[in-house]
Amino acid sequence: MVIEALSQTNSIHVAGGGLAGCEAAWRLARAGLRCTLYEMRPVRSTEAHQTDLLAELVCSNSLKSDSENTASWLLKHELRRLASLSMAAAEKSRVPGGHALTVDRGLFAQEITRAIEAEPLIELKREELTSIPEQGIVIIASGPLTSGALAGNIARRTGSQRLYFYDSISPIVDASTIDMCKVFAASRYGKSIDGGDDYLNCPMTKDEYNAFVDAVLTADSAEAHIPADEAIHEGKVPFFEACLPVEEIARRGRDTLRFGPMKPVGLTDPRTGRWPYAAVQLRQESQRAGSYNLVGFQNHMKFPDQKRVFRMIPGLELAEFLRYGQMHRNTYINGPELLDTALRLKTEPRVFFAGQISGVEGYVESMATGLMAGIHASDAAAGREPQPLPRETAMGSLCHYIANADPKRYQPANIAFDILPALDDETRARLKRDKKARHAEVCRRALAAMDTYLEQR
Repeated sequence: MVIEALSQTNSIHVAGGGLAGCEAAWRLARAGLRCTLYEMRPVRSTEAHQTDLLAELVCSNSLKSDSENTASWLLKHELRRLASLSMAAAEKSRVPGGHALTVDRGLFAQEITRAIEAEPLIELKREELTSIPEQGIVIIASGPLTSGALAGNIARRTGSQRLYFYDSISPIVDASTIDMCKVFAASRYGKSIDGGDDYLNCPMTKDEYNAFVDAVLTADSAEAHIPADEAIHEGKVPFFEACLPVEEIARRGRDTLRFGPMKPVGLTDPRTGRWPYAAVQLRQESQRAGSYNLVGFQNHMKFPDQKRVFRMIPGLELAEFLRYGQMHRNTYINGPELLDTALRLKTEPRVFFAGQISGVEGYVESMATGLMAGIHASDAAAGREPQPLPRETAMGSLCHYIANADPKRYQPANIAFDILPALDDETRARLKRDKKARHAEVCRRALAAMDTYLEQR
């Protein structure tokens, strides 16, 4: 069925030049298959992107923890074993980030763009794909900022309503405008992958913190720009809980910021020998250290208010903002209703979904589902039934979550140990008091299952 359509049209279409789409196209090319990769930028821009580069990171430059035996580390380790294009680009563009894998976002996108453009089996078309192609194999990896035309076509084709929530991104400041006399360099508890002091920390006293919280709570919010056909239930904007704007966090209590993005624990100010009352961390954005991201300070304040409020942070009194925080809509489908564990539409198995539109949240999760969609699509193109990764793996568990979560409560998910299979009773009892050992055992089993999968392929 799929193989007949492919032989007639000789076409594999990949919609979206983000992380998932690039991983999918790259995997197809590695399998010796030609594909067309559609990216609508710069013909049509989005509210969050700033360049026309493929795989542009818009929210953060962090690919999360790379500490051994964490869930995020496991997912990245599996991607590396599968020769992920994005992981290779991340290593070439890496910048200091404590225990996190952080990248120079410009270099990262340039590396991936160069690789895709140089691959003769990938035809890159800079145009908007407004509907699912009627023939051939299709991978929809158009991301959370899927254009209205394509999102509408998907909704009509699947008989489902569009789901969405609102996400926000953090400001970036010019490094030369930071007052280095007021900040100190340190990683939390002195820990980082390379042993360095990877963050700039802006310490706050109790009075400074309280004045800052008051300013955040009284700042004017930017309009959400919600389309008329997407009226929010009861007038509330649905935010992604894992990436709340700072003003939403502040509304939940006077000390919520101090226990969230402004937590001072493990940050010893060398001038006092103590932890500050609160602290704002700045993370290096580029390899030349020319700019810094306000970690966890995603927001949707009006730009003049962002400048006024964030200049209250010690060390940022004269800061020049290279990018202000913004809010944007994330679109995703109801995976459990529509997709199987190979990420195929149940009603039209030649169509695959990957990335954030499939219902995963996070850069690495998008890479993982894009790579898996590419593997499954290449199997389908060869007339083979796609074989999901073992459930014990992080990537297999992500795909399992997409296809098997409760469709009535389905929300985008990051990788976490609780979506991987639980350890058996005997092992849990043996490791009951040692959480790190339990996580290490989950990772060991996952990588062993991945090795078996690779040997079989």
